[in-house]
Amino acid sequence: MLIESALAAAIAITPAGAGDVKLGKTFNELRQANLIGGLRNGCELSGPNTKFASLRAPLKGTVDLTKTSPRKVARVTITGKGATARGVGVGSTATTLKRKFPKAKAEHASEEIFGVTLYKVPSSGGGRMWFAVDVGTKKVTLIGVPNLSFCD
Repeated sequence: MLIESALAAAIAITPAGAGDVKLGKTFNELRQANLIGGLRNGCELSGPNTKFASLRAPLKGTVDLTKTSPRKVARVTITGKGATARGVGVGSTATTLKRKFPKAKAEHASEEIFGVTLYKVPSSGGGRMWFAVDVGTKKVTLIGVPNLSFCD
């Protein structure tokens, strides 16, 4: 019962974003709404002028922003509990992910390097989003809308 009420209270992750943090919203809109922290330098592998911001509680994760002004949300990455897509959140099992998103396709290329299996959910299967599942624990560690990126 407690788990069910926690899931009901979770913020919804959709192909549009997570809760009020939507793709295409500007940095200033989200900052003024106290949904994200300050602007920080992004991954140097993405090229010059890359920026991101951390999500504020109750969400845990980051938003990657466009390189042009005004900066807009290009990607939302969820790294902690508090948000779910169809009841699948960080810490959910791969079995639950496959049951809730039957059209999700596993991609194994990242297993050796990053230790995760990536599951790509197509638009026709619930929206453009990706899940990273730890190869050891078989649990979701990251959720990305519309995709995931790795730096390092």
